[in-house]
Amino acid sequence: MRLRRDQLQVLLVFAEDDDQSNGFRWACEKAGFRCNIARTPKSALESFLDKHHDIIIIDHRHSRYFDAEALCRSIRTTKPSENTVIVGVVQRHADREESSILPLISAGFSRRYVENSSRMACYNELIQLEFGQVQAQFKLRACNSLFAALEKSQEAIEITSEDHVVQYVNPAFETMMGYQIGELIEKQLTEVPINEKKADFLETINSCIKIGKEWQGMYYAKKKNGDSIQQNVKILPVIGQGGKIRHYVSISRLCNDNNKVEKTCECIQAESQTDIQTCRQKDTRKGSLDVRSTTSRGSDGSSQRRRSSMARVHSMTIEAPITKVINIINAAQESSPMPVAEALDRALEILRTTELYSPQLGTKDEDPHTSDLVGGLMTDGLRRLSGNEYILSAKQTHQVAGSLSSPISLNDIPPRITEAMENEEQWDFDIFELEAATHKRPLVYLGLKIFARFGICEFLNCSESTLRSWLQVIEANYHSSNSYHNSTHSADVLHATAYFLSKEKVKQTLDPIDEVAALIAATVHDVDHPGRTNSFLCNAGSELAILYNDTAVLESHHAALAFQLTTRDGKCNIFKNMERNEYRTLRQVIIDMVLATEMTKHFEHVNKFVNSINKPLAALEENGNNGDGESIKTVLRSPENRILIKRMLIKCADISNPCRPIEQCIEWAGRISEEYFAQTDEERRQGLPVVMPVFDRNTCSIPKSQLSFIDYFIIDMFDAWDAFADLPNLMEHLNNNIKYWKGLDARNLRVLRPPPE
Repeated sequence: MRLRRDQLQVLLVFAEDDDQSNGFRWACEKAGFRCNIARTPKSALESFLDKHHDIIIIDHRHSRYFDAEALCRSIRTTKPSENTVIVGVVQRHADREESSILPLISAGFSRRYVENSSRMACYNELIQLEFGQVQAQFKLRACNSLFAALEKSQEAIEITSEDHVVQYVNPAFETMMGYQIGELIEKQLTEVPINEKKADFLETINSCIKIGKEWQGMYYAKKKNGDSIQQNVKILPVIGQGGKIRHYVSISRLCNDNNKVEKTCECIQAESQTDIQTCRQKDTRKGSLDVRSTTSRGSDGSSQRRRSSMARVHSMTIEAPITKVINIINAAQESSPMPVAEALDRALEILRTTELYSPQLGTKDEDPHTSDLVGGLMTDGLRRLSGNEYILSAKQTHQVAGSLSSPISLNDIPPRITEAMENEEQWDFDIFELEAATHKRPLVYLGLKIFARFGICEFLNCSESTLRSWLQVIEANYHSSNSYHNSTHSADVLHATAYFLSKEKVKQTLDPIDEVAALIAATVHDVDHPGRTNSFLCNAGSELAILYNDTAVLESHHAALAFQLTTRDGKCNIFKNMERNEYRTLRQVIIDMVLATEMTKHFEHVNKFVNSINKPLAALEENGNNGDGESIKTVLRSPENRILIKRMLIKCADISNPCRPIEQCIEWAGRISEEYFAQTDEERRQGLPVVMPVFDRNTCSIPKSQLSFIDYFIIDMFDAWDAFADLPNLMEHLNNNIKYWKGLDARNLRVLRPPPE
């Protein structure tokens, strides 16, 4: 890794100028370091938080001016100080016994400097720090980026000591193998039954890596639940202190793609049967070819080797469910009559596509409202190379304005707001009345009440003031300028989520941690939403689209920013008192639920819910097992199905507007239409592709757009959710709203309400 270091910055904290401070100031100038001077602890802390100095030198000689150790502790509580070197200047006592350095270390000092105002002594101290502790800290900072890459890598990575004791696994490894990191760290590989390798195979691998050579090949591994998976694995020995192997790094990926498996098998036959036996070093030159190997691969031996590889591919046990289905159909084709075989061919073509759950829109007579709406919500846009860029930076977050007044507790909520929230447990609760009463800040108040009702503070072991601060920070990062995606929408989704959580079938299914995750996910699910769709951001080349590779851009941003806002300040960190493993579990559920609101996976989530939950429960009821609690519990409580239920819950809460009472439904329809109109206007101003041309404020029919959205996204989803959670009042509102929009459309009206008669 190439390390680039900026000019070093030094902060001198001296109450007044003297020879010592002047000596360090001269030394900074001579060394070419930037130097700042602070006279008080307050100004020192403010300067450090602004500049993030590499070295801080604090005058520890005169306690009458300020407490140097208290200042050091204050600095050490800040995140930027992790890699800062702090030096304490102490008095020289020729006639006194040398004092212990432990109090300085306990306070957070990195080093002690016995006062010496000689300019060269100060200069030498700074130079030693630069090439000693500062350089070491700089390398540690650089390592953070490498660890970030490891944490986000899609390949499973495992690091062990030379004795094969697990020292690190990344989240991808946990996901692939089903283990939590705490179950693996400090464990011998033999204690965790991960690798299903025969003794002679292990000996072959060890004989290669023990002499410092890289091994690559394929083997089966066993997940925590006992399932076998096939992996392509690379094991790298890492040379450390004393020139000896100190660690082994294992990089694994699943072999779930036939083309990849075929290529991997060829690689393994060439490498495992020759390179492993002789442990020849691989040629690592990029972009060059070995003429001898190229010639030999063109011989008859090559085709024989390829036939052998293909035979092994077909005999492999690839455990992906879709592959099993394809293999069953292939086998059935061999003994089927021609019409059946041709039908199975068409079925295979469909199964080999990537969008198995998304219905395909017609190309001729399709309603343009449906085409535009679905296309805009279910695609990530067309990449367009142009000079137009829509700048939306994840760094532009908002803090809570000091002028905002919020309740100290639930008991201090103003009467008008209390009255507006009286029926918040009912589905017909009016969020717009609360929006008006709170001056467009409903999330803090509704959040305090709902979170208190569900005992969230008790579960998280946090105070009500911490929760209030958190709600303030989250609400401050919703854009009040958005007509739809603002904190009122967040509060509305929170209300719907709480309502669904109170339904009996949902309560039977979810654990307390699931309820907490659902309420938090609902609160943050659209935080910092720019009022534009994913397609718009991708087309505009926004910073977020680039950051998240045009995939689930906004949903990824909402989830990431929510945790950044929460954990950056202890005053609003509702997770700070949680046990580590419980926090990780909660975090994973919140992220999964927020990502489930992304519309490109809409039909996948709905179809999985119907096939894994609705249909099995209906079958139990038809077979007379309605009273069989154990059978129902088996369906409801499986980890996979609980995930599907949580995803369905937040999806229904997120787009429940058509199931609200008619006046609320009309208001929400007007707000989302205005947001889409504004996007179309901006796309045309910037010369970007217009994602939803039908949303032209001059020509759009709002009733048609609502009917298209309800028909395509809402009806099937809420039929399935109603069958599970029993929501007759929602379905009645939905039917009434459909009749209302159809009535307007039948009169060729394009507006929200009919004209007064």
